[in-house]
Amino acid sequence: MPKEPPTIPDMHAIVGSHDIVFITLDTLRFDVAQALHEAGELPVLGRFLPPGGWERRHSPATFTYAAHQAFFAGFLPTPAAPGRHPRLFASAFAGSETTSPHTFAFEQADLPSALAARGYRTICIGGVGFFNKQTALGTVLPSLFQESHWNAGMGVASRHSTQKQVALAIARLADSDQRTFLFINVAALHTPNRAYLPGCRADCLESHAAALRYVDQALAPLFAACAARAPTFAIVCSDHGSAYGEDGYRGHRVAHDSVWNVPYAHFLIAPDTHPKESPP
Repeated sequence: MPKEPPTIPDMHAIVGSHDIVFITLDTLRFDVAQALHEAGELPVLGRFLPPGGWERRHSPATFTYAAHQAFFAGFLPTPAAPGRHPRLFASAFAGSETTSPHTFAFEQADLPSALAARGYRTICIGGVGFFNKQTALGTVLPSLFQESHWNAGMGVASRHSTQKQVALAIARLADSDQRTFLFINVAALHTPNRAYLPGCRADCLESHAAALRYVDQALAPLFAACAARAPTFAIVCSDHGSAYGEDGYRGHRVAHDSVWNVPYAHFLIAPDTHPKESPP
């Protein structure tokens, strides 16, 4: 157990009193996310970020399946600085050194099951192939939730995937007053993303950035719905980055800085949340 004071919210006060929304921006690179924030090009997400913008963290894995298995066990991306960083959630096991008094520790093997056992309705809205339920492998992660949703319009090949995911999320949130754990895997950043940059013929960092601008705008109705519904604790992060030719690498599932470094933020959404300007 760490001796230093907890540096995380008291998750015991969050669980049970707040909806929890967990959004993974699949494949989003830290450097691209931070550059757009500093340029004031993320007006929706930017209003929830601290003054310094995104926190740089290290993902526990280099591709979607492995990263999300870790996330759902409580191993969210780790702050990219030395130290024992307390975790928000933790499935209990002997010898854990990153479980603090503010950590919500649970006996179940995964967070969706733990929250369901405490009265939460758990919803998964999938994006990339590991959530498409079209194969045995694509069913593993969605099966952790009480209800799961995916169609091709929410997948990597859809130009309007985030809008469709958000519309469904809002509809499912409106269906019940029950405390809810909503998880969304946003697919728009994943290749192919060149459709978000007019005239672009090959995926590149610029098209990756253009996809993030699209996602930022598309998330606005979801945050508004959360604010109107219930106090909400939100986690927004990437599961891994992607290389676009750096040091000869392309894609992910490789241990490269462009893949390990991911943007991370958690914040509260309350009915009285007012927009503020993103930094110039």
